[in-house]
Amino acid sequence: MLIACLLSLRTKDETTGPAAARLFALADTPETMLRLTPTLIERAIFPVGFYRTKARVILGVCRDLLSRFGGRVPDEIDALLTLKGVGRKTANLVVTKGFNKPGICVDIHVHRISNRLGYVRTRNPEETETALRQSLPKRYWIGYNDLLVSFGQNICQPVSPKCSECPVRAPCARVGVTLSR
Repeated sequence: MLIACLLSLRTKDETTGPAAARLFALADTPETMLRLTPTLIERAIFPVGFYRTKARVILGVCRDLLSRFGGRVPDEIDALLTLKGVGRKTANLVVTKGFNKPGICVDIHVHRISNRLGYVRTRNPEETETALRQSLPKRYWIGYNDLLVSFGQNICQPVSPKCSECPVRAPCARVGVTLSR
């Protein structure tokens, strides 16, 4: 989950899945990953965005997992954040998807839509996560990202959202929406 999340950053899902499968066919543990060269990892994960940088990050994360965490991915956000290349979005996603523990994964869709609905008033995803942790009941944390990502890709798009098709258009504050369909 952790490595797949790192691959997914700034990369479409349809590219990430096959790249992760190619990489995991070569190595599926931190120990076996460290036997691979950066070039071999680059070839396996291409065409994910920033594939050269991600190959180095993957090797660094695997080294850290072995040296600091006994080869196991930590199940706490704060511990995950100590791994180079792991930010809040990735840490929350690993905790929720990998360990089924409460977390709020805030990507651009969650940030945009939470603000557009008027549920929060924040300037960046980090502020959105903090605001959602204070206002969103914990039982909704894990599913919130999945719900809004799909919704943001298909209905509440960044430019010209499909407000006429939106199931929550009545209570939506439409913050920042100047043009819609």
